[in-house]
Amino acid sequence: MSVTGALGPAVVALGGGHGLSATLSALRLMTHRVTAVVTVADDGGSSGRLRDELGVLPPGDLRMALAALCDDSEWGRTWRDLLQHRFRSSGDLDQHAVGNLLIVALWEQLGDTVAGLDWVGRLLGARGRVLPMAAVPLAIEAEVVGPADGSGEPQRRVVHGQSAVAVTRSRIEHVRLVPPDPPACPEAVAAVEAADWVVLGPGSWFTSVLPHLLVPELAAALHRTRARRCVTLNLSPEEEGETAGMTATQHLQVLHQHAPELRIDAVVADPRAVEDVGLLVEAAASMGARLLLRQVRSGDGTPRHDPLRLAAAFRDVFDDYLGDVGTPSR
Repeated sequence: MSVTGALGPAVVALGGGHGLSATLSALRLMTHRVTAVVTVADDGGSSGRLRDELGVLPPGDLRMALAALCDDSEWGRTWRDLLQHRFRSSGDLDQHAVGNLLIVALWEQLGDTVAGLDWVGRLLGARGRVLPMAAVPLAIEAEVVGPADGSGEPQRRVVHGQSAVAVTRSRIEHVRLVPPDPPACPEAVAAVEAADWVVLGPGSWFTSVLPHLLVPELAAALHRTRARRCVTLNLSPEEEGETAGMTATQHLQVLHQHAPELRIDAVVADPRAVEDVGLLVEAAASMGARLLLRQVRSGDGTPRHDPLRLAAAFRDVFDDYLGDVGTPSR
């Protein structure tokens, strides 16, 4: 599927937090038809406080996605910076992000979650749309295995809440959502069904990427859509937290375990993040995908994706250049 036309391909990006922001910062450089579908399970910080106090969707990851899509003009950058600004005080406003308050205020005024996000997008001149993955706030639970006890048996327990799962030191075996059958955002389902490409990752694997596969209506759309699917892997394993020590291959294996019937068409990885290329090629092939190795890391040495490099990698994927540069795969 060639990237043609003035608007570019219709791309849906799934995730949350900084990982989704990296994807959106790249996609906005190559297409005007971007839809971000964002996890809504955050229970910490400003988002968690607003969620608990007002019973709303946690706005933080939605805010970050909107900021990543802002217009690259003085107007867009100014409103982006305002959206991201956090108050610092000794009172109740401490660490609340202005954008979180703005989004929640629009939700209360309009009585419509999607309309409120669309209005913020218009304010930013956003190149694309931001939608929640579910219509209700969610919680994440993880089944984890810790060090063996005195009897030699590994300790199994359940960790409750996204903020707790994100920092667990135990090995995560499986994650689930509460409620287990949440209603999907209808506009998100429609966007997946109408997409040319769906991109999953990078990001916190268990708390930002996999949850999208656990919302039944959204998962069904991901399985039946005619869109092709691309997985973008993280740049380095976490030293601690939910994916501590997990290899690039293990990230794909965990994805397959949670959605065994989901076909993937392409996997994007930075060569420096791959421990064993052969194993990763095999894992990708088992899901129907080909591996694209490209330097997508920032040139300053920090473990973050460079928007221009990642955009170039996505263009190669969308144009089927999955081998050496300039060699089409089909």
